[in-house]
Amino acid sequence: MDYIKTEQYRAGSSTKIAQVATHQDFGLSDKQLKKDLKKTRRKLGEFQDTLYAHNKYSVLVCLQGMDTAGKDSLVREVFKDFNARGVEVHSFKVPTELELDHNYLWRHYIVLPEKGKFGVFNRTHYENVLVTRVHPEYILNERVPGIHSVSDIDQRFWDRRFEQINNFERHLAENGTIIFKFFLHLSKEEQRQRLLRRLSLKEKHWKFSPSDLKERKLWERYQECYEEAINNTSTAHAPWDIIPADNKKAARVIVATILLERLKKYKDIEEPHLDAKIMANLETYEKELQNEE
Repeated sequence: MDYIKTEQYRAGSSTKIAQVATHQDFGLSDKQLKKDLKKTRRKLGEFQDTLYAHNKYSVLVCLQGMDTAGKDSLVREVFKDFNARGVEVHSFKVPTELELDHNYLWRHYIVLPEKGKFGVFNRTHYENVLVTRVHPEYILNERVPGIHSVSDIDQRFWDRRFEQINNFERHLAENGTIIFKFFLHLSKEEQRQRLLRRLSLKEKHWKFSPSDLKERKLWERYQECYEEAINNTSTAHAPWDIIPADNKKAARVIVATILLERLKKYKDIEEPHLDAKIMANLETYEKELQNEE
């Protein structure tokens, strides 16, 4: 979309989240935003078909944000026109016992998208420097050598994790995975309104948990941790984009536009050409099928 300047959402190494807008609507109606999303996601669906046929790249889309930021609905709406076999969505919750028996990146590594496919991480490997940063006692469950108590978890520990994550993503990028990372930037007031809707609408009750309110009380701490994580891990091969998320419809259009615009820069992603011998006999094959009638 011409009205979306995608580079303005790119995070750098000194981003101040508090200074980034949480609301955007471009002065457009909800109807127009839905119409624009429909056009863009159709083109994304077509690109996915080409990506699948080309079979040399994969795409990893990482979504992070506070509770109620709109991650689930964004996945549903942005990828609606994809071939169901071409996109896989994974949501990472509290680690299982099996996952805790491996390093913290293992559960993410084993579900990475294969070549020709999109993978969406709804909450991601960044939970390991966000939730665990706010609640460092969770790290003790990982049984990391040298970490015996919360007092052992210092700044050097988190700096190493940022480095490990950067190395992980660099490895993926160098082997054909195109990485997108979106932080859905929600205001505290908008989250309050969305939590209230969950309580007032019966069909939304299942989404509510008292823990949502406990985590909300730690809002400022989460913002600090997001800011540090983004500033330490927004790289050329795996950049962060900060998406204003108070208006869900606009957020979806922005994400879809960024995906399409950047993917179109990969000029080598194209449908493979048929073998010369097959091309030379296309008319013969067509006649053979027509003669069956």
